[in-house]
Amino acid sequence: MTGTLKTAAQIEKMRKAGLIVWQAHQEAAKLVRPGVTTAEINAVVEKTIADAGAQPLFKGVPGKIPFPAGTCISINAEVVHGIPGPRQLKEGDVVSIDIGVRLDGWCGDAATTYPVGEVSAQAKELLAVNEGALRLAIREMRPKIRWSQVARAMERYTHKAGFHVIEELLGHGIGTELWEKPQVPNLVSYKIPDFKLRPGMVLAVEPMISVGTKDVKLKSDHWTYETVDGSACGHFEHTIAITENGVRVLTAGPEGQGWGL
Repeated sequence: MTGTLKTAAQIEKMRKAGLIVWQAHQEAAKLVRPGVTTAEINAVVEKTIADAGAQPLFKGVPGKIPFPAGTCISINAEVVHGIPGPRQLKEGDVVSIDIGVRLDGWCGDAATTYPVGEVSAQAKELLAVNEGALRLAIREMRPKIRWSQVARAMERYTHKAGFHVIEELLGHGIGTELWEKPQVPNLVSYKIPDFKLRPGMVLAVEPMISVGTKDVKLKSDHWTYETVDGSACGHFEHTIAITENGVRVLTAGPEGQGWGL
């Protein structure tokens, strides 16, 4: 249930993919302002990935319809898998940008949520707490502990701040495929098998939290999940390798910088 352990050489290949994810996020961030469309952001991300000699990981992922873009862009009540298009960002929105890359057969995946212009105090706190949950996970992760210990810490932190963990949507193992074993919940789950962290594991850890509810529904586009009550939510994610000495964030910047770090 723990997925395939990666060698040091394979983790280095994933780090190269992760650096392209990081660069694509830097280019996307430059466009986050009122009036910009989600399609414009996606176009810049796809060009950045192509210029680096890599492939957009999400484009063409099978579903009722194949995912049509290289970037998932989700606004306000949309939690994940938002499809880029003509929708314009507006002052006060929060927008989650999720980018995946495949380079030489190995994957990287990371997401972050931005405020658009000036946002409410509640939205600022939502993003701070969501980023804090990812920071907490990175701090707690190490070999030989069980994932449930990390998940419990994230869950308690989020609930203490007055927000809700999205239970239905999970992190995942990652390697040569976007979704590998194990499933990585953001709270203690009695439905999903627990597992012990082991050197060589690589996980996409992605806490998603909301202002009003833990419950989500799938929109008619067959991809986008949104909160059932329309409340705002956030999404922060890194691809993280477990090493003998702790963790290595593979989607951090070249100097180890990034959200949650």
